[in-house]
Amino acid sequence: MTQNTQAPAPRTAPGSATAAPRGLVDVRRRPSSWTGLWFVLPFLAFYAVFLLWPAIVGFGYTFTDRSLAGGDVSFIGLDNWSESLTDSDMYDSLWNTLWFTILSVPLMVLLALGMALLTDHARRLGWFLRLSFFAPFVLPVTVMTLIWGWMYNPSLGLFNGTLGRFGIEGPEWLFSEDTAMFSVVIATAWWQVGFNYLLYLAAMQSIPKDVYEAAAIDGAGVWQRIGRITLPMLTRTTALITVLQLIGSLRVFEQIYLMTSGGPNFATRTVIQYIYDSGFVGLRIGLASSMAYVFMVLIIIASVAQFRLFSRKEG
Repeated sequence: MTQNTQAPAPRTAPGSATAAPRGLVDVRRRPSSWTGLWFVLPFLAFYAVFLLWPAIVGFGYTFTDRSLAGGDVSFIGLDNWSESLTDSDMYDSLWNTLWFTILSVPLMVLLALGMALLTDHARRLGWFLRLSFFAPFVLPVTVMTLIWGWMYNPSLGLFNGTLGRFGIEGPEWLFSEDTAMFSVVIATAWWQVGFNYLLYLAAMQSIPKDVYEAAAIDGAGVWQRIGRITLPMLTRTTALITVLQLIGSLRVFEQIYLMTSGGPNFATRTVIQYIYDSGFVGLRIGLASSMAYVFMVLIIIASVAQFRLFSRKEG
């Protein structure tokens, strides 16, 4: 007669065929929780070293007269903050930044929406349209500014050459105070609208097709389906794109610096360029840091206000 020497099988919880003893469960879970932390640790270290620590150090600079030229550093209290808030050139550059934002945000949101609608309905040309609309976005800013600089050239450029064939004298584009900002906005829209277009197209193609089929059976035309189905279901995407574009336009710097260097007569000098000039040309790091913090607060206020506005409309 043989005896059964095996330990009795552990009782499992109802509905759980693979439940393990409590001790084994704890041993299995601990490594998995620490594993997730190790995955995010490089990003946290990168964030702390290159973003958090410079932000803390820069905030400390706002209370000193630190200069890139070196020398002794003294505590000057709120002098940098006071100078930032009373500087007329700071307000001029803020207005240029706001003017660029007013011109570029509606243009790049509506243009992206129209391009996505065209791609979604022209299925046979879908791949060609997607490539054509998104390709400029991958170009480096230096390439984009060279292309548009050549086209805006008053003597040899494409635009004035085309207008000249019809006997029309073209403007000086980047060299006139009246047209410089508009020229930069058009070039920026051509370069950056591809990202907004991609977000709109992805959201548009996630709308269930049976909704459109039901509306078509009820007699709804193309424009009615767009107005009563597509646009309402893109509200969250529109809010996201608008906020991202607002922040991006407020932070504009590279293309303007390369195309106009803030000219002519500072007509296109944005606040980021003014901060750059104050810190790296005027060598006043303390003053530039205080300007940067003032501008950061304005961006946060604008973003929160826009989020609340869209939240009320959605509610």
